[in-house]
Amino acid sequence: FLQVFLVEKAGRRSLFLAGLMGMLVSAVAMTVGLVLLSKFAWMSYVSMVAIFLFVIFFEVGPGPIPWFIVAELFSQGPRPAAIAVAGFCNWACNFIVGMCFQYIADLCGPYVFAIFAALLLIFFLFAHFKVPETKGKSFEEIAAVFRRKKLSAKAMTELQDLRHGEEA
Repeated sequence: FLQVFLVEKAGRRSLFLAGLMGMLVSAVAMTVGLVLLSKFAWMSYVSMVAIFLFVIFFEVGPGPIPWFIVAELFSQGPRPAAIAVAGFCNWACNFIVGMCFQYIADLCGPYVFAIFAALLLIFFLFAHFKVPETKGKSFEEIAAVFRRKKLSAKAMTELQDLRHGEEA
């Protein structure tokens, strides 16, 4: 319930980025806790707190926010298909992580959460540079943001082509 009110107040993108960054910090803390557990017994508490914070940050951002964003990025026609694809991807990734985690943990030992931290960093950078804020915007406004990004990328490519042509 809290997330519904929070998402309208703070915005989807900012909550998503905050959640990803919190999960990243928590994953690093879990790694540090597991690596130093043999030297300091109290590191088990660090790991436990990091796990709880990881779940809290997931529930603030990457848990619910993608469902808001997917629903807002597509017009009425393709929206059901987009939500179905997003749901499939979500559950397929959950299945893969659930099936492979123990093997990866056996292979990586206490550094298993470093993999999650690296992936979270990639997700954070992608979201920071590619995901627009959708709060209070119509589908047409959101589509215009993507068109501007596409046009500016195309213009940069054409500019680079012109520069290379001048050098020859």
